[in-house]
Amino acid sequence: MSLSDEARSRLADIVTLQPTKNSELQDRWGMESGSEVHQYLENELSDYYYRDDDSLIRATEEGVDLVDVEPSVPPEEAGGVPERIRVQQLHARILDVLAGPDERSESVVSVLQKLRAEYDIDPEVESVRDALGSLRRKDVVEVEYRTVPTFRLAVERSAFEVETIDE
Repeated sequence: MSLSDEARSRLADIVTLQPTKNSELQDRWGMESGSEVHQYLENELSDYYYRDDDSLIRATEEGVDLVDVEPSVPPEEAGGVPERIRVQQLHARILDVLAGPDERSESVVSVLQKLRAEYDIDPEVESVRDALGSLRRKDVVEVEYRTVPTFRLAVERSAFEVETIDE
């Protein structure tokens, strides 16, 4: 199956963002709905992606080999903390301000307040929540459930490298 330039670029996005969800790809690709993303995946990339046990989107080995991009996390079977992750700038900033693995986990609102103070930015609460979820799926952030879900780094910041991708 030969891929168009657009399909190859979108496959590279999957490799870069994996494990990912329809909503992340929808934002990245400027699509109207998660259904539109699903339809594109099935019609254009069906041989090069799959959904893992948590229904998250990942590239197949063949898909990874087709694009000139290193996966943002190790293959699903490898597990553990990746050596390097590729994330959007908001995600990288969250990693900079988020409580460390030995500190008390913090709420989404607490992380938002730290972002405002440290970077003078004001992202939407939902954007911060989504970014924390994405970082959790990459195994660098863990969640602790108290009255509300709270987050902290799963490992020391020095345990992995962060590379910022264009948004």
